Amino acid sequence: MQLNNNLQPLRKHSWTIWWELIRPHTLTAAFVPVLLGTVLANLEGKMNFSLFIVMMVASLLIQAATNLFNEYYDYQRGLDTEKSIGIGGGIVRHGMKPQLIMTLALSMYGISLILGIYICASSSWWLAAVGLVCMAVGYLYTGGPLPISSTPFGELLSGLFMGFLIILIAFFIQTGYVSSKATLVAVPSGILVGLINLGNNLRDHDGDKANGRKTLPIVLGPKKAIGFLGIMFAFSYLWLVGLVVRGIVTPWILLAFLSMPKAICATKGFMGKREPIALMPAMKLTAQTNTFFGLLMAIGLIFSKLPF
Repeated sequence: MQLNNNLQPLRKHSWTIWWELIRPHTLTAAFVPVLLGTVLANLEGKMNFSLFIVMMVASLLIQAATNLFNEYYDYQRGLDTEKSIGIGGGIVRHGMKPQLIMTLALSMYGISLILGIYICASSSWWLAAVGLVCMAVGYLYTGGPLPISSTPFGELLSGLFMGFLIILIAFFIQTGYVSSKATLVAVPSGILVGLINLGNNLRDHDGDKANGRKTLPIVLGPKKAIGFLGIMFAFSYLWLVGLVVRGIVTPWILLAFLSMPKAICATKGFMGKREPIALMPAMKLTAQTNTFFGLLMAIGLIFSKLPF
């Protein structure tokens, strides 16, 4: 590890630096989908606790590694500086070698692969292909010649692969199949994971535009992107109402509506602000909305199985 002049802060607070590097507020994008998929499987009478834990650890490692890839490649492309908001800052603030960050990320991927082998051996080897695609998307989000993070498709792909599909994988490894109910319940979670990405891109709009990126907020413009954020929040809640009306789930799932104040505050928090530091609270609220929405949905699904 190569240290800069801030030698004492790095030694004294090294654990906080490592914690910041994995960007813990984003780990909800891995935790919630695995939990939801497992709860949905439990409603079918299927539950293997060991598979649940292994799937959870693998998903968290992939998300953390994706954040480290982002740290590494944004530094390599000159996008991160000591003043950058929302980064781990291990390289530009604390003097860590870029190769150390990459080695850690690849190590996390390696552990995830080993865990993935166990999951496939316990369920189906067809999952290997799906898992590898999810890992590839995590790497290519900031790696490769044309990073996904530089295109308008970051929200779509992160929501699809880190939200929607993770729920279905977590469900499949427990049951051996994918039900229409699990697929429909997974939709709003996938949307909210994508919105975490949108919140991040709204915060970074000015810097990304200056560096030639074409993220969704840059293509739409900040005002329309904020409007889109609000519309997709509303769509996610209305989707649950639709599931209840059609009798696919019980009204207990509407406990997720208790997270709505956070969604409203997140949307309002982006309005009329441009400085990244001023947008940080709204970005965190977007991630918190996903967390509370997913946890409350899971609680509602569990309650729907109880005899009352």
